Amino acid sequence: MTAELTANKVPVVSLPQTELLTVHVNEIPVLKDSLGPGIDFQPLFLDPEVGVWVIIGTFAPGVELPIHLHTGPVHGYTLKGEWIYKEYPDQPQTAGSYLYEPASSVHTFAVPETTTEPTVVLFIVYGANVGFTDEGQFHSVLDAVTVQKLTEDCARAQGLGAIRYLTGGTAKFSDA
Repeated sequence: MTAELTANKVPVVSLPQTELLTVHVNEIPVLKDSLGPGIDFQPLFLDPEVGVWVIIGTFAPGVELPIHLHTGPVHGYTLKGEWIYKEYPDQPQTAGSYLYEPASSVHTFAVPETTTEPTVVLFIVYGANVGFTDEGQFHSVLDAVTVQKLTEDCARAQGLGAIRYLTGGTAKFSDA
């Protein structure tokens, strides 16, 4: 049965869907050292208009990210390894841990140096991570637009060609 026939059987209006939008992580190159040494990622879904970004991050033992504030909520699922927020050292996130972070939360991501393998986490991020120095000065913004540009730049620098990931719509006029 085709998607169009199925959609016609329900008493609601739905968007047309001609194919399943799916990517396989084994077919997406890992962008090495993308945010610094030992910080790799694979983009799965980047929607700069809505501000949603989904990545798989891989972090070497000892990696620490700047203190950051989330402008929207974040979901994190740890696939492998272990990490902590330095503000909550007694709550390590290990393989199988699912974490929800509300908007406006502030913390410092770190992988303990004692971790014996790379840590791999699936992140679903709404909005931006606004990074700060240890002194509280602005450091950086990481959002879907930035990750999209970072993906292009890293792929080019690493000789990978275009990276295939899912994305949201593009703003345009209805009569375009």
